[in-house]
Amino acid sequence: MREKSKKSTNVISESALIGTDCRLGDFCCIGDNVTLGDQCEIGNRVVIHDGTTIGKEVRIDDGAVIGKRPMRAANSAVTKDAQLPPAIIGSNCILGAGIVIYCGCEIGDHVLVADLATLRENVSVGDYTIVGRGVAIENFCKIGRYVKLETNVYVTAYSELEDRVFMAPGVVTSNDNFIGRTEERFKHFKGVVVRRGGRIGVNATILPGVTINEDALVAAGALVTKDVPARKVVVGVPAKVFRDVPDEQLLENQGWKD
Repeated sequence: MREKSKKSTNVISESALIGTDCRLGDFCCIGDNVTLGDQCEIGNRVVIHDGTTIGKEVRIDDGAVIGKRPMRAANSAVTKDAQLPPAIIGSNCILGAGIVIYCGCEIGDHVLVADLATLRENVSVGDYTIVGRGVAIENFCKIGRYVKLETNVYVTAYSELEDRVFMAPGVVTSNDNFIGRTEERFKHFKGVVVRRGGRIGVNATILPGVTINEDALVAAGALVTKDVPARKVVVGVPAKVFRDVPDEQLLENQGWKD
């Protein structure tokens, strides 16, 4: 174990593997069998739970918690008691202040998770994705590559966002049409799906089970109650097709290589 910091305030397990040229702030707690890659920069009061793997050149800001165990309320509809694998964080990531990343979460390379975001268990996040300030990603979600989730986006459990999806600030998704009433709801939990290149405007609301198809655009403030066709713009409450997405806005015309 090699640590560049001269501080004596940290609690680091003897079984933790700390890479070369890492810098640790004060009052960090690093659990058993944690692996921390080379040239990582860890802020003050960071907690990294047992077994977590973190790649090289990762920055973790003050007060972050990585690998937290989930909590389960007695009447939780979707959280189950299960043994989960440790969290995995790729290389060249930036993890902001006060974030919470649960065990059973896997994050790719070059991902930014901004301050106060929460990523639950059984979540995967692809390379180069941006998770904005205060974003909450619930359990059993799959987030693709080059996704942008802006401030205070809420991604409900059992959702999938494919590559190049964009969600503007305040977008809310839901997975329960029964709004917490009757046993019937347990048979019908279903998140949302946003296909490759789908875009959702500020403060839009997406109802359970809806699919927003490839390169579709949901306007600001829309209430989406049914599937959105590919390459269409939908507006209103409830949302209806307004027009085609302009050709110059389509993914195929952006010149991106992947």
